[in-house]
Amino acid sequence: MTTKISTLKDLYLRMLRIRMIEEEIARRYPEEEMRCPVHLSIGQEAIAVGVCTHLSSHDQVTSAHRSHGHYLAQGGDLFAMLSELYGKATGCCSGRGGSMHLIDRKAGFVGAVPIVGSTLPIGVGLAWGAKTLKTGATTVIFFGEGATEEGVFSESLNLACLHQLPVIFVCEDNGFSVYTDIKQRRSPEFRFPEYFCSHGADCETGDGMNVEDVYRLAGRALARIKEAGGPQVLHFKTWRYREHCGHREDDDLEYRDAKDVARWRRRDPLGISVKVLSKRLPEFSRWSERHRRSISMEIAAAFEKALAAPPPRRTSIAKHLWAGMAKR
Repeated sequence: MTTKISTLKDLYLRMLRIRMIEEEIARRYPEEEMRCPVHLSIGQEAIAVGVCTHLSSHDQVTSAHRSHGHYLAQGGDLFAMLSELYGKATGCCSGRGGSMHLIDRKAGFVGAVPIVGSTLPIGVGLAWGAKTLKTGATTVIFFGEGATEEGVFSESLNLACLHQLPVIFVCEDNGFSVYTDIKQRRSPEFRFPEYFCSHGADCETGDGMNVEDVYRLAGRALARIKEAGGPQVLHFKTWRYREHCGHREDDDLEYRDAKDVARWRRRDPLGISVKVLSKRLPEFSRWSERHRRSISMEIAAAFEKALAAPPPRRTSIAKHLWAGMAKR
C-alpha cells in the first residue's frame, strides 16, 4: 500500500526536526554548559517517528538512556528538554535529571531511565494499569537490543503475554552494546523473532532506517492490540551515527567494520525519505528548505530561552527525592 504524500511529509519533517535538534546539541556540547552525558539518536530517528506518529498523548511511552528522539516524537516540550540538559529549574525534571531522565506526562511520555532494562517492568505496569482501569491507552516501551540480555526483559514480556496487556515492545537493534558487537554477546544460532514469539507475543521485524516500514508495522501492531489485545514486539535493525555516549563520531576506534559504517551511512533515514519525496513532490527542495529554516529558528529560540533560564534554588535541594519528603 502506497503511503499518502501528506503522511510522508509529516514523517520526514518530524525526523528532520529531531535530527536538527540533536545536531545542535552536539555542536553546543563542547561549550561545557550541559553538565550531563548525552546519548544521541542521530541515525535512529525513523523508529521513534514511525511509531509515535500513531500515538496520542493518551497513550504512554517509556524509554531508556537514548531517549531524545522518543521524547520529541511523542510531543515532548523542546524548551523543557533543553532546560533539563542545561540543569535549569525550567527543565522537565527541574534540572535534576539531565539527558537520561526526560519526562512529559502531558504528552504521554511517562519517562526515561538510564539503567538498561529498567523501564521494561515500568512499562508493563503502566499497561497493566491501563487494562485494569479500561482507559484504552496503549503503552510503548523503547529499548535497545542489549536490554534483551537482562533477565527483567524475559520476565516483563512473559508477564505481558500471560495477562494479555496492551503494550508494544520496540527493540532498536543497532548491533552494539557500547563497543561490543552482538556477535560477541549472542550465539550464532540466536534469532530475535523466535525468542520473542516463544513467550507468546506477536512479533514483526522491520527496517529501522525506513520510516515508511516502521510506520506500517507500528500501525499493524496497534491494530492487533485494539482488535484482540495482547503484547506486540517490533524488532528494527538500525544504526547510530555518533558515539555511544557523547557528541562526537567514534568510528576511528575501529570497533565497527568500515564497510558496515559506509553501508549504513548510505541508508540514512532522512536520505531515504528525501529520495521518495523528491519523486512524488516536484517542489520538494523549496518546500524542505522553507521548513528547515522554520525549524532552525525554533531551535535557536529554545536554546536561547533555556540558557537564560534560572538554575534550581539551593533551598529546593531536598525536594522531589522521594514521596516521604513531599510535605516537608
